[in-house]
Amino acid sequence: MDLFEYQAKELFAKHGVPVLDSAVIGTAEEARAIAAGWGGRAVVKAQVKVGGRGKAGGVKLASDPDDAVAEAGQILGMDIKGHTVHKVMLAETADIKDEYYVSFLLDRTNRTFLAMASVEGGVEIEVVAVENPEALARVAVDPNEGVTETKAREIVEAAKFPADVADQIVEVLKSLWKVFIAEDALLVEVNPLVKTGDGKIVALDGKVSLDENAGFRQPGHLAFRDSAGADPLEARAAAKGLNYVKLDGGVGIIGNGAGLVMSTLDVVARAGARPANFLDIGGGASAQVMADGLDVILGDPDVRAVFVNVFGGITACDAVADGIVQALASLPALTKPLVVRLDGNNAELGRRILAEAALPLVELVDSMDAAAERAAALTLAAQV
Repeated sequence: MDLFEYQAKELFAKHGVPVLDSAVIGTAEEARAIAAGWGGRAVVKAQVKVGGRGKAGGVKLASDPDDAVAEAGQILGMDIKGHTVHKVMLAETADIKDEYYVSFLLDRTNRTFLAMASVEGGVEIEVVAVENPEALARVAVDPNEGVTETKAREIVEAAKFPADVADQIVEVLKSLWKVFIAEDALLVEVNPLVKTGDGKIVALDGKVSLDENAGFRQPGHLAFRDSAGADPLEARAAAKGLNYVKLDGGVGIIGNGAGLVMSTLDVVARAGARPANFLDIGGGASAQVMADGLDVILGDPDVRAVFVNVFGGITACDAVADGIVQALASLPALTKPLVVRLDGNNAELGRRILAEAALPLVELVDSMDAAAERAAALTLAAQV
C-alpha cells in the first residue's frame, strides 16, 4: 500500500525523522489560517500517489494567506497522470542550501535489504541512476544486523555526504530504518533530504510503501487506506478480506491460486473477451468465501458472465461445489450466467453436486479453454 506524502511524514515524525510542520486540507479556505500561522508563506502540494507533481503544476509556493487559498483552490480537483487531487498538504517553507536522497527498500533479487543514497537529490532518482550512476551509492543491509551506527556511517561514506552534515545524516538513517522495520515497509524514501540555511538536515518530502501482507500485525495501517480514491468494488472486497482487483472487461473471474487466476485471465482474453477482475479465493473456498466473491463480482455492472475456475488441491472440488451451492442460496436470485470448471481433487464429485443442484444459469464445462470460450461467448452475446 503506497502512502500519500502527508501520511509518510506522519510516520517519519513518529520515529524521529526530522520534518517540517505541515497540515492536510480538503477545502481551499482552510489554507488561510494555516498559512497565517506560519507568517503567510507556505508550500502547497497536491496529495496524489504518483510522481511528477511539480511538473504537472501540483506544487506551488504561496506568498501570503490569500495566495495559499488561491493555489489550493487551483490544485484541488486537478488531474495528475490520471489521479484526481482530493487533498492538498500545506508545509512550512525551508531555506534550502543542498538536496540529498536516501532510501531503504526490499531487494528481492538478492534477498536482502538495500540502502540507496546520493548527494544529488531533488530530481528523479531514476535519472541519476542512468545519467550519473556513480553518484548513487548502493549498500546492502543485513536483515539480522539492521542499520547500526557503523552501517549508517558506511552508507554516509559510500554516498560521499559532506563532513559537516555526516553526523546528522547518520541519525536520520537510523531513524528512517526504524520506520522501515517498525512499520513493515517495502520502501521508505526521502527526496529531497535537505540541508537548510542554518545547517539542519530535514526530510522535505517522503515516500512510503507498506507491506499489506503484514496487515495482521499493523491494524493501525487501515487508517491509511485511500477511501476517496479507491474503486468501490475493491474497497468492498478488501472489507471482506478478498484479494480482488477491478479490471475493465465483462467476464467476472474467480479462481483458487494467483497463478491459476492469471492463466484464467489469459485464456479469457484469448477467447476474445476481456476479464472484469482478478479474484483469488486461495485454498479456503468455503461457502462464505464463495458468497463474498460472487457478491462483489455480481455487483459489478460491467460483468455479463462469471467464470469460476477451480483446480482442487488442498481444497477438494466437492467442497468448492458445496460452497457455490450454499453461496447462491444466500445471495439474491442469479441474473448473470455462471460458468464453472472443476478439475483435480474430487472433481467428479464436485461436478455431480452442481449437476444435482440444477442451479439456474449455472453451466458446467469440463476444460479450462472450453469454459473460457463459453464465458466469453455469453459475455459478448449480452453486450449486443
